[in-house]
Amino acid sequence: MTGRAAGLSAYIAVTAAYWAFMLTDGALRMLVLLHFHTLGFSPVQLAYLFVLYEIAGIVTNLSAGWIAARFGLTSTLYAGLALQVVALIALTRLDPGWTVGASVAFVMLVQGASGVAKDLAKMSSKSAVKLLAPATGGGLFRWVALLTGSKNAVKGVGFLVGAAGLATIGFGATLWVMAAALGLILIALRVSMPPGLPGGRKDAKFSELFSRSRNVNWLSVARVFLFGARDVWFVVGIPIYFHAVLSDGSAEGNRTAFFMIGTFMAIWIILYGAVQAAAPRILRAGARSEAELIGAAQRWALMLCAVPAVLTGLAATQSEPVAWLTLTLVVGLMMFGVLFAVNSSLHSYLILAFTRDDRVTMDVGFYYMANAAGRLIGTLLSGLTYQAGGLPLCLGTAAIMVALSAYAAGKLEPQTSQGAIA
Repeated sequence: MTGRAAGLSAYIAVTAAYWAFMLTDGALRMLVLLHFHTLGFSPVQLAYLFVLYEIAGIVTNLSAGWIAARFGLTSTLYAGLALQVVALIALTRLDPGWTVGASVAFVMLVQGASGVAKDLAKMSSKSAVKLLAPATGGGLFRWVALLTGSKNAVKGVGFLVGAAGLATIGFGATLWVMAAALGLILIALRVSMPPGLPGGRKDAKFSELFSRSRNVNWLSVARVFLFGARDVWFVVGIPIYFHAVLSDGSAEGNRTAFFMIGTFMAIWIILYGAVQAAAPRILRAGARSEAELIGAAQRWALMLCAVPAVLTGLAATQSEPVAWLTLTLVVGLMMFGVLFAVNSSLHSYLILAFTRDDRVTMDVGFYYMANAAGRLIGTLLSGLTYQAGGLPLCLGTAAIMVALSAYAAGKLEPQTSQGAIA
């Protein structure tokens, strides 16, 4: 097998494994959110369920970058898949007779393990793209956009799978099905993984994790606020608002609401993924210089900021849910997804453009640590803002956070001013 063919085969294998993982990740989030909402958990308690998941991501991304540099990318990929299987099985042991406090603590711990698993898999997959992508013809942007976009489309399907599983076969059975499927995929991957990914570097030092690159650091700040702006409404606020609108409180009403909420979340993520995959064409990346794409990062963030700002004003005019507002929110949040996807894809390209091959896992780990920090902030604020001020406060907070992301993106500087991106 030629070097190019081996690299392509490894890329396909990594992408397939990442798809399988993200399907279960999306399904698990929807299962947990809707299951515990129907048990009477408050918005803040629901947010707590995901806090350790995000905290684990901050720690994991830092350490995983060093682990991958030292022991190889396949080791962290396999570890992420295996740990997700363990987390899914562990969650089936949840006892309905436990107190609320015990249930929250247990689910937080399991979600923490799932957070570690997710970021091990993500860091491995994204780093692999830097090392395997073609060096010419805009190959890096195309490959990272395809991986990221397809991953999010699959995660969107996972939201629908989770909601449908909860409404049909129930919480525990859905977890067992996902654990079995992901376990089989892990075994198949372990047996058939082609060559193409590098092994470890025994002299990798833990102190190398913290980036000294100005661009990597400012891009990481931009990432914190970008993902915080999404999760501040996405994690708790919008699902709970839609449940209030769609359900009449009966068992049948709950099932209908589950399907509709899951469908909206799935379509939003699938649209987000499709736009991410198309981002190189939308941005005409192959014909533009690095300096032009860096400037585009701030412009696209400013366009994104306008969406939650407008929706905040509309939501603030209504004290109770009304049909026209719900429809406007659906359309507006889909528009948010399109603009957010271009911003996210551009960030994912720039981090790989800014880093060197010899420290790619560590810079990517540091960057995704910032990503996890943004999700943590957004998750906490989602429950707090919805409980304190309802949907208008959720959306207003999102607008402020996008504005801060645009400011950080404006601090990026071209590494070179010559030529179009390879």
